[in-house]
Amino acid sequence: MSDKESTTADGQSSEGLPPMEGGRWRPVKPEELLRRHPAVDPDEAGDRAVDESNPKVTLERRQTLEHHLKQSPTDLEAYLELGRIYRVENRPADSRRILRQAADIFPDEEGVRWELEEAMLARSLQQLREVTELAARLDTVETEHELQRCNADWAARRIEVCRARLERNPLLHHLRVSLAEAMYDADEFSDAIAELDDVLEMDELSPAAYLLRGRCLLQSGNDIDAMVALRAAAMRRAVVAPLPIRVLALRLLCEVAERLGVQQTLLQYQQQLQHTEQELANLRASKSH
Repeated sequence: MSDKESTTADGQSSEGLPPMEGGRWRPVKPEELLRRHPAVDPDEAGDRAVDESNPKVTLERRQTLEHHLKQSPTDLEAYLELGRIYRVENRPADSRRILRQAADIFPDEEGVRWELEEAMLARSLQQLREVTELAARLDTVETEHELQRCNADWAARRIEVCRARLERNPLLHHLRVSLAEAMYDADEFSDAIAELDDVLEMDELSPAAYLLRGRCLLQSGNDIDAMVALRAAAMRRAVVAPLPIRVLALRLLCEVAERLGVQQTLLQYQQQLQHTEQELANLRASKSH
């Protein structure tokens, strides 16, 4: 099993976990894209709440805003609200279109740039989902090529947005993990490793960063250095990683040790993995009660 197909302790694909818990980027709802640590206050950006529970009200509001902007094309708040409504209606292409118009008028508005980036991500993700569903029904060379293209675009858009936001605010360190995740998906392993250097010593981010560094090194064929990074993700006492990360790192360590034929080391990793898997299972069981 390759690193990109790794599983969790209970046999489930790591795709279901967010990057900060050891999983890879997975299809998420558009509103989840990169908003976990917003660079701007949505209220300050004019991001008014949209009543998703009443489609009729939303439709009427959208039509009102569309008409209003034809008469008043410099209303920043109207652009932002209309862009949000398009997103709620699962129309990210229209959201991207209207926010690009706003960006042309308000090139220095951080709120507009932020929302435009979210719309770009949402559109890329929408295309990936649509083609994934199509490929599941039609197993053809054409759909496979289109799926590869959409996966590449999804990684490229995340790279583009993370880089832009980091350029505007280098203190958004969490985005370096997100950027490295996207680079990993784009097979840009050396760039991902370099991007992680700045967060390896940050307690909150280092477990995920070491795990991802190990994955990148494995994909690059550097098993020895990969084991060093994976041990840091799984066994450091100074910064104890979340259980899902420790399990994933130990699974990979077992795979590498078995491949390299280091039986005594493999036995140690297997024992540690068994203990950590049980700890994770107990934790999940306690949460389910």
